[in-house]
Amino acid sequence: MDETLIDALVIGAGPAGLMAASRLAEAGKSVALFDAMPSFGRKFLRAGVGGLNITHSEPPGAFEARYHPQASIADWLREFDAASVTAWAADLGISTFVGSSGRVFPQQLKASPLLRAWLGQLRTLHVGFFTRHRWLGWEMLRDDQGLALQRHRFCTPAGEVTVDSRSCVLALGGGSWARLGSDGQWLQTLQGMSLSCAPLVASNCGYEVAWSQRMQEQFAGVPLKSVCLGIRSADSEHWQFYRRGEAMLSKQGIQGSLVYAASRQISSLIETAGSATLLWDLLPDMPEQTILEKLSVARGKESRSNFLRKRLGMTGVKLALLHEFAKDAMESPRLLAAAIKALPMTVSRARPLDEAISTSGGLSLTELDAGLMLKKFPGVFCAGEMLDWDAPTGGYLLTACLSSGHRAGQAAVSYLQRQATID
Repeated sequence: MDETLIDALVIGAGPAGLMAASRLAEAGKSVALFDAMPSFGRKFLRAGVGGLNITHSEPPGAFEARYHPQASIADWLREFDAASVTAWAADLGISTFVGSSGRVFPQQLKASPLLRAWLGQLRTLHVGFFTRHRWLGWEMLRDDQGLALQRHRFCTPAGEVTVDSRSCVLALGGGSWARLGSDGQWLQTLQGMSLSCAPLVASNCGYEVAWSQRMQEQFAGVPLKSVCLGIRSADSEHWQFYRRGEAMLSKQGIQGSLVYAASRQISSLIETAGSATLLWDLLPDMPEQTILEKLSVARGKESRSNFLRKRLGMTGVKLALLHEFAKDAMESPRLLAAAIKALPMTVSRARPLDEAISTSGGLSLTELDAGLMLKKFPGVFCAGEMLDWDAPTGGYLLTACLSSGHRAGQAAVSYLQRQATID
């Protein structure tokens, strides 16, 4: 075997790629890490701007149920779960804490210290770093001894270059936040290799709402707190989604953690029915009958807004939403009580793909074996958001990216060890 040949290329320096590189380098393999951007982990750093959620503390069964398809991701998590994430961070010198929502954060609430420690560890393991290398594809070759090798092509500022290796891990990211490196350009390359891929679609995203001018001017950027969001199809009384949390109005529509958590159900309804109706419970702590009783008192000369403020504590954005979507119910206590508990908001389009926190779609999991190696191309492994799976925000996305990188990296080590015995 040619000793100068690199054991493994890792292409994509996000969480999945960095984890795969760690596992390969820790096993003593020569590793080169490539990324199209001028620096590594750009989307990871962006995710930490508001306080990085590295995982979630809920029980394993509930945790695994957040993923789609659940069985595939649960299999990855059996080797590298939420507890593994916190242990890994601790090994890098980053302590964590559990927030009131159950989310797990680094003590410093930033991604940059964690990324610096991680890259420092990779440098001590002699991982080669290559920035401004945009991957263009690969071909499968054989060396003089008949052993498999790969030749990967990259576009660089100095022109096109090729790099040979015994294996690789593709961790090319999804299709959102193109300016940070996740632009989905790899999709066409994989499809050209006769690999099955689903179109990249927005996930954990906002949706457009045709607001009145007043709503746009007065309430864009205003949070909607202490509400429940319910989703159900028009022909069913069963909830497809029902959860308490927070959202936020934007000039273009509705977004925020509660909307992101429901994005898979919302987008599915839009795809099949052309629109989805979001049902907002504006007073989740108050039963509808209690609301009706409070509204049934004579209003007298009080303004409607003052009456709702005094009787129900309804002010600000919640009151504005009632005027926006339930104006015809305002004079009927019964209709108004029903609207407060299930205020309908119809959406028919997600915000643009590049605004989404993540994307679903990508390389079909059926193209991969249990070690996340391409069945058609031995020695080529894939990990992270480029695979066709989905999860909400709150630490779930990052955990699965890390877990898939762990799986692919470990499997690549095993593959290289098997190749070495052939020599």
